Amino acid sequence: MTDATTMWQHYHQPASLAEALDLLAQYREQARIVNGGTDLLIEIERKLRAPQAVIDISRIAGLDVITVDAGTVRLGAGVTHNQVVAHPFLRERAFALARACWDVGAPQIRNRGTVAGNLVTASPANDTITPLWALGASVVLRSARGTRTLALPEFYQGVRRTALEPDEMLVEVAFPLPDASARSTFHKLGLRRAQAISVINVAALLVLDGGTVRSARITLGAVAPTIVEAVEAGRYLAGRVLDDAAIAEASRLAMDAARPIDDVRGPAAYRRAMVGVHVARALRELRDGRERDDFPAHPVMLWGVSGGRFPPVSAAVPDRAPIEVSVNGQQYVSATGYDKTLLRFLREDLHLIGTKEGCAEGECGACTVLLDGIAVMACLVPAARAHGAQIVSVEGIGSGGQLHPVQRGLIESGGVQCGYCTPGFVVSGASLLAETPAPTTDEIKQAFTGNLCRCTGYVKIVDAVARAAQEAHS
Repeated sequence: MTDATTMWQHYHQPASLAEALDLLAQYREQARIVNGGTDLLIEIERKLRAPQAVIDISRIAGLDVITVDAGTVRLGAGVTHNQVVAHPFLRERAFALARACWDVGAPQIRNRGTVAGNLVTASPANDTITPLWALGASVVLRSARGTRTLALPEFYQGVRRTALEPDEMLVEVAFPLPDASARSTFHKLGLRRAQAISVINVAALLVLDGGTVRSARITLGAVAPTIVEAVEAGRYLAGRVLDDAAIAEASRLAMDAARPIDDVRGPAAYRRAMVGVHVARALRELRDGRERDDFPAHPVMLWGVSGGRFPPVSAAVPDRAPIEVSVNGQQYVSATGYDKTLLRFLREDLHLIGTKEGCAEGECGACTVLLDGIAVMACLVPAARAHGAQIVSVEGIGSGGQLHPVQRGLIESGGVQCGYCTPGFVVSGASLLAETPAPTTDEIKQAFTGNLCRCTGYVKIVDAVARAAQEAHS
C-alpha cells in the first residue's frame, strides 16, 4: 500500500509492448497501466487506487500512431486527444470523434490524455466512447497469452467495468472508415464551458443521399450505466427526409432510450429533456451543414513544433533509477522523487517553487510546464516520467535574464492580482505565441481553457498576450 507521500512502490517504463505485457503478467491486479495519467493519478491522490506497480507505456515507440488502411481507422494505445483533433482526415471523415476529443479537458489534458485511456476508464460520461460507439468501433486487447478483439458493446459491462483481464492491455481502437457521404457530430452539455464532465452527451452519424437519410446511428452518454444507442430513433430516420417533423420524432425516440439517474450534475428528468434538445440540434446541424460552425479552423494545441509526440526511449528505464532531467537548460540528477508527481518533484526535490499547486487534479493549470516542448499539467505527470526529458517551468520562460513578452504584458495590463495562477498563464501564453505568433482573441481564450484565475476576470490576462504578440511584431 502507498502512504501519504508514496504513490507507488514500483514505477516501470518499458521500451516495448512485449516488456509491458510481461510486467502485466507479473503484477496482474497489483499493476496499473499509465500513459497520460489524467485519470489514474487523480485516483491515486484520492486514495481510490493504491497500485503496487505502475507501468508507464507513454514512451513505447509506435503506440501513438493513427493509421487509415483498407477502410479501417486504427488508433494506437498512445494516441492523444489532441493528436486526433490535429488529424485532418479524421476531422473530415470522423468529425464526431474529433469534436469529442476537442471537448475533453483543456490543451494540457489533451496533450497527455489518450483515447484508449478514456475508453478503459469506462465512465458513461467519458466523451470519446459515445462517438466511437456510433462509429462501430472495436478494441484490441493483448496479453502475453494472446490477442482478442471486442466490439464496444461487448467490452463494457457497467459503470467503470470492462472485459479487460488483469494481464491485458488495450493496444488499439479500430473502426470502419465512414462512407464519404456520411456526416457526424458530437454534442456535450456540461456545467461550464471547458474542463467539464458531461451532464449528457450525444453523437449522431448519418449517411445522407441528398436530403434523405440512408442510415442513422444516435448514441447517448451519461444517461445509463454504459453508452446507449437510440436504436428506434435510427430506424425511424432511415429512408426519411430530414425535415423538422422527422427531427422532432427522432429526438422524442432518443429521449425514450435514455435511462438517466439523479446525481450531483443534474436530475434524471433534466437529463432526459436535454437528450431531446441536443439530438435535435445535432440533426439540424447535420441537415444544414453547420456542424463545424463553432469548431476552430486551427485548434490551439500548446505543443510547439513537437507535433504532439513525446520522444520514445530506446531502452527500459530501470525502476527507482536516479532521475536525470534537464530543467530550464540545467541538468539535474536526483536519487529521490520517483514516487511523486512532477509538480512535487520540482518544488520539493529541485526547489523550483515557481510552479504552483492549486488543485493537484489537473483543473486549475497553475502547475503548467513544458515537457519536451509540450504543455502539460505537472500534477498529472509522474516525476520518473521526466527522466531524460527537457522540462521548462516558469523560471525558464524568460531569456538572458529578461522577462518574456507575456510576463511584460501581464505587468503592463495589470493582469496579475494575487499572482498564484500567474506561472501557469505565463507558460501557456508563451507556448501559444511559440505556436501561433499572432493569435486571435478566440485563440488566446482557447489556450487558457486549462488555466483558472479567481481574481482578474481574465480580460486583462487575454490583453497581456495580445500585447505580447504586438510587441513581437513591432
